[in-house]
Amino acid sequence: MSDALLQVEHLTLDYTLPRQRLFAAAPRHRALDDVSLTLARGESLAVVGESGSGKSTLARTVLALEKPSAGQVRFLGRDVFSLSAAELRALRRHAQMVFQDPYGSLDPRRKIGWIVAEPLDALEAVRQGERRSRIAEVLTSVGLKSTDADRFPHEFSGGQRQRIAIARALITRPDLIVADEPVSALDVSVQAQVLNLFMDLREKFGLSYLFISHDLAVVRQVADRVVVMRGGKIVEEGETEAVFRAPSHTYTQALLAAVPRIGGPRRVTAVPG
Repeated sequence: MSDALLQVEHLTLDYTLPRQRLFAAAPRHRALDDVSLTLARGESLAVVGESGSGKSTLARTVLALEKPSAGQVRFLGRDVFSLSAAELRALRRHAQMVFQDPYGSLDPRRKIGWIVAEPLDALEAVRQGERRSRIAEVLTSVGLKSTDADRFPHEFSGGQRQRIAIARALITRPDLIVADEPVSALDVSVQAQVLNLFMDLREKFGLSYLFISHDLAVVRQVADRVVVMRGGKIVEEGETEAVFRAPSHTYTQALLAAVPRIGGPRRVTAVPG
C-alpha cells in the first residue's frame, strides 16, 4: 500500500514465564503470533478482542515499547527496531499514545500545562513562546480553556482528564495516535463525548488511529476497518460494516452476539456538558 503509514509484518512476541520448579526450563507464552496489518494515512483501524488476546501488547510493540521475538514494524517507511536510540527518539514525536485510565495517567503533582507539554519537552526543542502557544492550541482543540494550563488534574472530571490526555498526545503534532481502551473507564454519556472528539480531531488534523478496544459498539463508531484478535493471532480483518453485517469467524460471531446490535449514523449521540 503506497500510502501506508504503519506496516506490521509477521510480528511475534514471546514472554518468559516464571519457572514452576527450580530446575525446570522456564515456560514461554506467545503473546503475538505472526501478526501482520497495515494502517493507511488518515485511517482509523480498530483492534478488538477479549482480555489476553494480545491487542495491548500489539499497541506497545508498534510504539517500540516492547521488542518482538520476530517480525518487523515499519512506521513512516522506517523499521523502528533497526533505528539508533537518537533516531527512534526523533521518530517518536510522530506517534503518541492515549491510555485507558484518565486518573492514573496524569501526574497529580503537576499542573496541566506541564503535563500536556511533557512529550514536547522530551522530544523537541522549542522556544518558550512556542511552547505556551502549543499548549493553548491543543487545550482548545479538545474543548478546554487555555487557562486550564494553570490548574491541577484533581480539579477536572474523568472526561475532562481524558481530554487532557488527548491534548498531551496532540502536542507533538503526530501522524498516529494509538488509543488503548481510551473510553472504557468513563461513564457512557462521557464516552460518547470523547468518541466524538476523536472523530472531530481526525477530520481536523488528518490523524491516523490505532484504536484498541474490547467494546464493539465503540469500534463501530470510530473505525474504518477492524482487526479481531484471539490468542495473539488475527482471526478476522475487514471493513467495519462488513464485519458487523457478516462476520466470517465463529469468534467474531460470538463477540457480536454478546453485545446489543447498534446502527444509525456514525456520530455518537452525546449528553451535553
